[in-house]
Amino acid sequence: MNCRFITCLLIAATFSVAAQWKTTPPDAVCPEWRSIVPEVIYPDSSLVRLYYKAWETAASRVRRGPEGMVATPYLDENCYDDQIWIWDGCFMVMFSKYAPSAFPGTESLMNFYAPIHDGTQSPLKIHLRDNPPLFAWTELQNSRFTGDSARIGYLEKHYAYFNSLREGHREPSISPNPISLKVHCDADGHAEGFTWTGNGSGMDNTPRGRGAGGWAGIRWVDAIAQQALAAKSIAELHDYGGNHDSANHWRNEYNRLKTIANTRYWDEADGYYYDIDSATGNPVRVMTPASFWLMLAEIPDSAQAERMVSHLRNPRCLGGERPWPSLARNDEDFDSVTGDYWRGGIWLPMVYMGTKALEKYGYNALADSLAAQVVKLQARVFEHYEPHTIWETYSPVADEPSTEHGRTVRQEFCGWSALGPISLFIENILGFRDADASTRTLIWDLNRKKGTHGIKGLRFGDVVADIVYNAKTDTIDIKGNRPFTLKVNGETMRIETE
Repeated sequence: MNCRFITCLLIAATFSVAAQWKTTPPDAVCPEWRSIVPEVIYPDSSLVRLYYKAWETAASRVRRGPEGMVATPYLDENCYDDQIWIWDGCFMVMFSKYAPSAFPGTESLMNFYAPIHDGTQSPLKIHLRDNPPLFAWTELQNSRFTGDSARIGYLEKHYAYFNSLREGHREPSISPNPISLKVHCDADGHAEGFTWTGNGSGMDNTPRGRGAGGWAGIRWVDAIAQQALAAKSIAELHDYGGNHDSANHWRNEYNRLKTIANTRYWDEADGYYYDIDSATGNPVRVMTPASFWLMLAEIPDSAQAERMVSHLRNPRCLGGERPWPSLARNDEDFDSVTGDYWRGGIWLPMVYMGTKALEKYGYNALADSLAAQVVKLQARVFEHYEPHTIWETYSPVADEPSTEHGRTVRQEFCGWSALGPISLFIENILGFRDADASTRTLIWDLNRKKGTHGIKGLRFGDVVADIVYNAKTDTIDIKGNRPFTLKVNGETMRIETE
């Protein structure tokens, strides 16, 4: 491979699309966001346009909250002005990390931590306190990329808090809604399963629980997977900090949940993890992508993972031209007209989670291919469907948004729908798969067949780098503000400053 170092990249002008978009609203907190976000270079201009549209929309959601907020400005998900969502907030960190000085993703998490764990009063209410417990995974990923310290004390508190929640409990000073989660414990008082609802889990109108008494009759596979993921993430954070005794404690907790998940939730007949009937322990065979939380938590062995992936490759199940539907296409409740929200609608948080789950087991090519299909779906809808915007969720059968009980879903949703145009575009289409701020290492899966492509102003930790593959000369043009390690298709290169 031929690498050369230049002070200015050769090919930025053609695809510098940001200036085409209308100006940020006058009350925006950071109107200079265009000069802060990484510049992307790619032959498909529709994906580049979508990338900047996502940042523009997200910039309009950086808000100064009402007086008395814990953290302001904060990143708003674009649902209700007076409420915030836990899992929306966590997923927004995954794209805001690419421009943290303009998009306060991790700062926004304090609006959850302080009211729940410190008793701090806030004018913004948390919509559902029993939303998916994703803080530890979120903070781990952000810490690795940005080099910022994770707030591990809050992560440990939230793990215990989720296990202590009691169905029906209300705390109006924090949330307008009662707890829907029911925690099932073993004889020693350790949590071993969770009964949830569609709203609590985030999958509002999912048919999970069908044939087992509905939502209240099952133990939800994603809840135990997400707690296992939290324990694993906390252990990794302790290891990074050199606190190996604490790491071992959390690793033991992770292994306890991993054993339960594999013993009780794995269905050998279908080769898939399902919710289980609380009364009988039998699998409740409603196939959704929620089971891929277990792959993200590295719970299956390689053989189990391959069987799960077979359903993702199957166009009659979770695959097809528009992959990652929120309900298998061959399920009796799959909505073949619009996807009707969580009865088939394609949700970017699930696509992002599933993509990262596939990468855990080395299915990088499949992860990239499916991610590209979804981002290109978003681009086609943006280009051809009016209004030209980014939507809350997408139809699994047509190039259009999904619906929620007959009405079109929310628009200008960035929000977690920015995960596709920003995160999946950078990580799985451009191929900048991973970065480690502590070692100043960037991993790039370069695909020369894509033509000239790359990124400028990519910041991870204290490194700011421009990296572009020039298809005409078959060279990589690189500029960095400090030395770093670049791993390109398995080949390690030490990049020095000029």
